[in-house]
Amino acid sequence: MTMRPLEALRPGAPDSRVEYSIPAVEPLVGVSSPVITAAARRVAQRVRESGIDPTDMDIAAASLAAIALAVDRRHPRYVTELVPRASPRLGARLVEMLRAELIRDWSRSDDAPAPDAMLATLTAIERVREAIEPEAARHLADGLAEPGGVDLVVEIAHDLRSPLTSILFLSDTLQTGQSGEVNEVQHHQLALIYSAALGLSALVSNAIELARGGERLVDNEPCPFSIRQTLEAVQDMVKPMAEEKGLSVHMRPSAADLRIGHPVALSRVLLNLTCNALKFTERGFVEVAAVATGDERVEFSVRDTGAGIDPQALNRLYQPFRRVQGRSGFTFSGTGLGLSITRKLIAAMGSELKIETGSSWGTRFYFDVVLPPAPKP
Repeated sequence: MTMRPLEALRPGAPDSRVEYSIPAVEPLVGVSSPVITAAARRVAQRVRESGIDPTDMDIAAASLAAIALAVDRRHPRYVTELVPRASPRLGARLVEMLRAELIRDWSRSDDAPAPDAMLATLTAIERVREAIEPEAARHLADGLAEPGGVDLVVEIAHDLRSPLTSILFLSDTLQTGQSGEVNEVQHHQLALIYSAALGLSALVSNAIELARGGERLVDNEPCPFSIRQTLEAVQDMVKPMAEEKGLSVHMRPSAADLRIGHPVALSRVLLNLTCNALKFTERGFVEVAAVATGDERVEFSVRDTGAGIDPQALNRLYQPFRRVQGRSGFTFSGTGLGLSITRKLIAAMGSELKIETGSSWGTRFYFDVVLPPAPKP
């Protein structure tokens, strides 16, 4: 099919280069749906009114016409086939604007299409967005591969860490009633906020570690610390997350409490493992244990009562980026990232992360490290 999508959103001759406002009754080239046509024209008008440069408007008009055609014909690849040089970021933005206009149309219309027709159109829009995404991912990968790309990731992650810490602090303050009485519904909502912020905070920290190689111990020199206090700190951080899911978190600290080691790295490891355990456990409990296996060795373990891990998934458990069957490229796994960093931190402490799992009892991650007893004060 031959099509000039650039002209589809312009009036008059092909050399018209400034005016883009077109009566809604005029059809788009190749687009049979008047609703999609009208929505696309309103998007074009909004883009034009944003003060976009005429040259950029050419590209936007071409991309929008191709998106409208792709949605109407249920052919997601039209966008990249017809406008191969279009910016993936611009394409994604136009897709979202078209989706919003269509939903606004339906909500205001007395003659809205049947729910199954709406769903089919929204599904088509989602397929177009997915077709654009691989190009966006490639552009992002190219940018990160340039000098300074990793530094940019670390800088952004650092900028996210402060507001996430504030959310954790404020939600915990509200949930514990320090700012006034909280009813049961609000308590549940605050637990959800805290759990989401804790997960994002861990993801940000892991991304920073991954960008730096993941093998650097923040506390370079071993120092005295309390195993009990370390476990209790982890328990306090995950308590809202556990309560929101109706789970209990058991702590079993070592009898010989004061040790010399790397408490910051150890806390990160235990927090990652405990968050993962809570994430994949629907009923029962999570247990964090520290058991002395010798005068200077302590085994740490995090056990859950979840469904266990599929043996076929064990070989890709530590992969932050995984291939998905039926799709090109990779998908990101926050769990894989956390476990990858966890394993590297444990290796930096001179040990190895091991796993036991069974469908009838759950999963247990464990490792043992050398922690000499600290001299008594």
